[in-house]
Amino acid sequence: MNFLNTEISPLGMGCWPIGGKMYWGEQSLGYTRSDDETSIRTIHAALDGGITLFDTAAAYGAGHSERLLGKALRHRPDALIVTKIGVGIDEASRQISFDPFTPDQVGPAVEGCLSRLERDRIDLLLLHVNDMPIAQAEAVFDELDRLNEAGKLRAYGWSTDHSESARAASTRDGFEAVEYVLNVFFDAPRMQQVVQEEGLLSLIRSPLAMGLLSGKYNRNSVMAPNDVRASGESWMEYYSDGRVNPDFMQKLEAVRDLLTTNGRTLVQGALGWIWGQSETYVPIPGARTEEQIEGISGALTFGALPVEAMNEIESLISRNPNEPDRPR
Repeated sequence: MNFLNTEISPLGMGCWPIGGKMYWGEQSLGYTRSDDETSIRTIHAALDGGITLFDTAAAYGAGHSERLLGKALRHRPDALIVTKIGVGIDEASRQISFDPFTPDQVGPAVEGCLSRLERDRIDLLLLHVNDMPIAQAEAVFDELDRLNEAGKLRAYGWSTDHSESARAASTRDGFEAVEYVLNVFFDAPRMQQVVQEEGLLSLIRSPLAMGLLSGKYNRNSVMAPNDVRASGESWMEYYSDGRVNPDFMQKLEAVRDLLTTNGRTLVQGALGWIWGQSETYVPIPGARTEEQIEGISGALTFGALPVEAMNEIESLISRNPNEPDRPR
C-alpha cells in the first residue's frame, strides 16, 4: 500500500512498550520489564520481518522511546516514523504532564522530537490529545501547516477515538491520517465510516487490546503494580485493578478457535481480523522483545482472516452500533 507516496508494509510496530518507565505524578503509565539493548534488537528484528513503520510519541518513556528509535534507525532513512506531540515531558524525571497544549508549544515540541529521533523531518506527526476540542485542534494544525511548508514534517494527523473530530480535520490539505482503537472487541463503526469516506490513512491502535489478545494472560493473571494496565485509568477497559476483565476474557474464549484459523497464532488472527475489516488498515501492535515482534510480523504471511471466520466472529460477539465515541 502507499503511505505518503512511499511503499510500506501494512503493519507497524508500536513503541510505547520500549519507552519503559513513565509517570504522571505518582501514577505509573509505562510498561515494565523493558531493556534498551533488547528494544534495539527488537526494532531491527521488525525491519528483518518486513515492518517499515514505527509508531512512537514524545510521551512514551518521556522521550526515551524516541531516543531508542533514533539510535536504532540511524542508518535506516527508509524506515518511516510516526510520532506524537501534545503531552508535556520531563526526560530527567520520566514525568509526563497533561497541561493544556497550545499553538505556541507546537514548534518547540516538534524540534524536541526531531532532536531525539535524530532526523531532519518527521514522516507523520500526530496530535496526541484524544479529546481536544476541534477549535483548539485547528489552531494546532495551523502551526503544523507552517512546519509542513518549512519541511519539518511530511504530513500530520490525530490520535483520537472521536469520529467527528477526525471528520472536521479531514478537510485540511496536510491532514492525512487518524490513529484510533480497533480490535476484535471493538469495531469502531463511526470512525471506520469517516476514514473510508474521507480517504484517510487508518493507523490502528491497541489491535491486541493491550496484550489481552496475545494469549499470554488468563483469568488469574495479575499485572505488576507499576504496569500501566494496573493503573485504573478510565479508558483501561481490558483490565480492572490489574486483572483481566472477565467480560473480555469470555469474549476471547468464544472466538479463540476462529482467530487461530489455518494455523495462525492468536496474535496473527487478531491482526488478520483487522485486515478483514480493510486491507488498507495499518495495525501497530506494541512489542518489547524479538520473540514478540517475530510472531507479529508472521501475520504478514497469513493476511486477512477468511470471510467465513469473520462472519462467524460477528455472530458470537455482540456489538453496539450506537455506542458513543470515547477514548480507549
